[in-house]
Amino acid sequence: MPVIASLYVTSIPRLVAYVLIWIILVECARILVRVYRNDPLVGWAVGPLGVSTLYLSEPSPVFILFSALFPAIVSAFVLYIELFTAIPSPLSLPHNPLIEILVITIGVLITSTIDFFDAMRDLRYPLWGEARILRNIQLLRASWASIHFTPFGLTYLREHFGSNPTDLLQLFSNKVSHL
Repeated sequence: MPVIASLYVTSIPRLVAYVLIWIILVECARILVRVYRNDPLVGWAVGPLGVSTLYLSEPSPVFILFSALFPAIVSAFVLYIELFTAIPSPLSLPHNPLIEILVITIGVLITSTIDFFDAMRDLRYPLWGEARILRNIQLLRASWASIHFTPFGLTYLREHFGSNPTDLLQLFSNKVSHL
């Protein structure tokens, strides 16, 4: 059985830069998918897990799968380019197809596992309208995200919930803190 060569870092600043580029490009892919969607935007949130959006309607199953797979493909492509091409890599990795597949798979799982679980949840338990908005707000408040509503979202909250964003978000903050 062949021994796998040791892994060592050739440049820490380059490694930090490559990791930041990788994360930024995957997040840009997620944002691009959301921009491509042409439904009324209720709001968006920025939190420790990235940028999230609140839409009124449930997307089609094809779009749900696309929104999970596109960032994963971008992640795999960026990892391959950064680590296994002629560009000087910050890590010394053997050029073995098994190692390449393993490293890229682990990287994709790191960046896209939450996307895959969200897609499975949305495919198995589709929600739309008020139920979708309330579920997303509850999940975002539990993750300490900062939620911002669009003018359409403010109008929607007043018409359908008879509430303003502060009262609605305070309701979810109280439920989260008592759990």
